[in-house]
Amino acid sequence: MSRTAEICRKTNETDIELKLDLDCGGHSISTGIGFFDHMLTALSVHGGLGLELRVRGDLEVDCHHTVEDTGIVLGQAIREALGDRSGIKRYGHAFIPMDEALGFCALDISGRPFLVFDGNFPQAVTGGFDCCMTEEFFRALAMNAGITLHLRCEYGKNSHHMIEAMFKAFAHALKDAIEATGGGVLSSKGVL
Repeated sequence: MSRTAEICRKTNETDIELKLDLDCGGHSISTGIGFFDHMLTALSVHGGLGLELRVRGDLEVDCHHTVEDTGIVLGQAIREALGDRSGIKRYGHAFIPMDEALGFCALDISGRPFLVFDGNFPQAVTGGFDCCMTEEFFRALAMNAGITLHLRCEYGKNSHHMIEAMFKAFAHALKDAIEATGGGVLSSKGVL
């Protein structure tokens, strides 16, 4: 069974084309925000995800719409690629160090979207990316993928390292959670 999705979404603020393959790596990413491309590349590599993404956004305003809408579309693609969520481990968690920073993620592909986010970034901007948009990206992704997501940076001094630790922690937790088990839906209810 192919666990793939293609999503196109066009609004007055963004134009996004995304192809996702949960089982085959490789990436081609262009959002117009270098640091965000770097984070999404890390997500693809560490999550073992095939990700082709092209985003044209109103960056003359700021990075908000581009980052949030990318989270929406990636979340929709994850949900579509997983189908009824049967035959996966469902849960994943990871601690990831990035130099002085330590990121943590725990998630449940439950169909019940929720985000608990804890990250206090000492620098407000890194590489043209507003650090506060990290939370907005993961909120949009979790809500649209149907994931219960707990994400935090335990500590750190460099915003780049802190955000990268969180993206990589998410990638490793997601990789574990989507691992194929061959069984049914992992729930005592029988459905998610």
